Amino acid sequence: MERFIYALLFAMLGTYVHAQNALSGTVTDPRGNTKLFGAEVYFPQLEKGTVTDENGSYELNNLPTGSYKIVISHIGFQTLSKSILITTGNNTYDAQLASSAIEMEEIIVSTPFHKLQRENVMKVERADIKSLKTKGAVTLSDGITNVPGVESVSTGLGIGKPVIRGLSSNRVLVYTQGIRLENQQFGDEHGLGISDAGIESVEVIKGPASLLYGSDAMGGVLYLNPEKFAVANSTEGDLNLNYFSNTEGLNANAGFKTSGEKFKFILRGSTASHTDYHTGDDVTVTNSRFQEHDVKTGIAYQESNFKTELRYNYNYLKLGIPEEIGAQTNERAPLSPFQKIDNHIVSSKTNIFFGASSLETILGYTFNTRKEFEEGEEGAALDMDLATFNYNLLYHLPKWGNWETIVGAQGMHQTNTNFGEEVLIPDATTNDIGFLATSHLHFENNSDLQLGLRYDRRTLSGEENGISGEEGYIAPIDRDFNSVNAAIGYKLEPLKRLTARINLASGFRAPNLAELTSNGVHEGTNRYEIGNADLSNEQNLQTDISLEYKNEHVEFYVNGFYNAVNDYIFIQSNGQTIDGNTVFLYEQQDAKLYGGEIGLHIHPHPLDWLHIESSFEMVTGKLKDDSYLPLIPANALNNTLRTEFTKSNSWLENYYAFVTLKSVFKQDKVSGFELASDGYNLLSLGLGGKTLLFGYPIDIRVSANNILNTDYISHLSRLKTDGIANIGRNINLGISIPL
Repeated sequence: MERFIYALLFAMLGTYVHAQNALSGTVTDPRGNTKLFGAEVYFPQLEKGTVTDENGSYELNNLPTGSYKIVISHIGFQTLSKSILITTGNNTYDAQLASSAIEMEEIIVSTPFHKLQRENVMKVERADIKSLKTKGAVTLSDGITNVPGVESVSTGLGIGKPVIRGLSSNRVLVYTQGIRLENQQFGDEHGLGISDAGIESVEVIKGPASLLYGSDAMGGVLYLNPEKFAVANSTEGDLNLNYFSNTEGLNANAGFKTSGEKFKFILRGSTASHTDYHTGDDVTVTNSRFQEHDVKTGIAYQESNFKTELRYNYNYLKLGIPEEIGAQTNERAPLSPFQKIDNHIVSSKTNIFFGASSLETILGYTFNTRKEFEEGEEGAALDMDLATFNYNLLYHLPKWGNWETIVGAQGMHQTNTNFGEEVLIPDATTNDIGFLATSHLHFENNSDLQLGLRYDRRTLSGEENGISGEEGYIAPIDRDFNSVNAAIGYKLEPLKRLTARINLASGFRAPNLAELTSNGVHEGTNRYEIGNADLSNEQNLQTDISLEYKNEHVEFYVNGFYNAVNDYIFIQSNGQTIDGNTVFLYEQQDAKLYGGEIGLHIHPHPLDWLHIESSFEMVTGKLKDDSYLPLIPANALNNTLRTEFTKSNSWLENYYAFVTLKSVFKQDKVSGFELASDGYNLLSLGLGGKTLLFGYPIDIRVSANNILNTDYISHLSRLKTDGIANIGRNINLGISIPL
């Protein structure tokens, strides 16, 4: 299949790479008097851009013919988004940017039409990793909790997985390098397994995204955008160092990238080491230590009508699994039990532009090795290999008036293999294939309609394990699942600066291997879990409504959702025990989740340096019998006072400071085997900016999380049942040095 796709791509390549087209122009202020230096000029579909020089001029070469969207942005000005026609030869486009106190907008990559947020029918949250790092995030899983509506189920500090509006595990899909990240995400103690080094930004789709991504996206998508290649004919490098006081944590990463007119190369390596974390009561949480090493690299080649890139990521994790408070040490090598995880991710993305249409092909291969070592045992008790091949073909049809349409096919071939004595899930093979069509229609009255339809089929074949009739026996399984899903959304501007969105989307999730086949003790949970081979698809229908208002002084938004899930899969005790462990069965029942987010951002003009931000998020989850769903985040209120100065003083420029109070409310709406959680308040602060050190411009930042050293337990902490608190005061010192 892969050889056929590449043969097809290169066969078409020869016809379309001959034209040499260029675009040049100037970028100025509204009156045309001021030439804007450093404005970003970017074609999102082509993934090609540059910046203006001191005269406000720019030039881009090797562009394909056809109509493509150009995005031009500069601090202090409204981002311009416009489709322009590139013809054979030299083209000219001069742009004037309107002044604006609103922060620059970015292109949303996780939706197929690559539009600015204000142009999107579906609202997508976006956050820069650099911004999350200024808030002292230790890991990527920790950082994403700063996005409204997103939390993390954690096992200590090193293990965390995303929760979007109350849904997690196999109900939330993670994408990196343009492909789905597969790493046994069904497990409670299985985190993301990816470093934030080399990740530029994160986008969050909060709701069913099965139309775009298939099974496992019924709860939403966490889309990680990799670091961009350098602009043409430039070379960059940087070194980043971080220290975390609570864990005596050390984190370092360095990157290098260079680009010619056609060839591009990027390389980044990182390493991190942490001792056990301390709670607010200054108790050391034994074996919460972890180590991580990560390498990301890529090459790219770009012609006029053709571009391709190949990326590779290797991530190594050695994670202690905290179970109880034991020896109080500052050792870095994990004790038993601990995990060793290797993740290999290879992806290729190729685009061919035909003038009026284009073809995008994304191929990916991930190989995940997970080993768990128990106390007193030689070798790995749990030893699993997971190999996954992904493909994603999207064809952008020629525009028909204001209609944009994409059709495509996506699929996955996955094998799971066991080598250890402990078997959580059997050796199995999973195959997915899906076909989709989605369209976007722009009306002249600043409103937009988006709709789509998709069909998916999943086949799953698992091998027999153990001896029939004995404890731990897993019967062979051969199941197939089908689903048809649709989505429709409408965006309009009923009043100037007011945007309203309504989206209705269905999603689905095929039951995972653990839910279908489990028959044994799930370590760390003290549960004997028994799967159900007759489980059917989860199917949901979610309605999202959002209102957003922006002007030069204030921004306000309110998002509400109602998510009805048919045949929700959950685990419940049957009152029996096996070898002292309570027996839990996987069952199905209809469920519902509802809630939303409210936010306010005040930035009074002309006090552009002052920002007052507040956000409130809530979600409630219930089964049909009116009992509550497990792992539902507590309601939370965030208040931030932030100052930003772009001008320089005697030694610091582009400097900022902030103070944040996060108030988490009591969570007593819990499932039958959960404990209620008390509310708490966390105070954090930070400051930073750019300065000169030995003639080098460096970024420095200092942040302090939980500055009052509050002793608290998050409702989503898996250590809650043992009464083990979360991390106490943690001061982060960071510097970034361009090389």
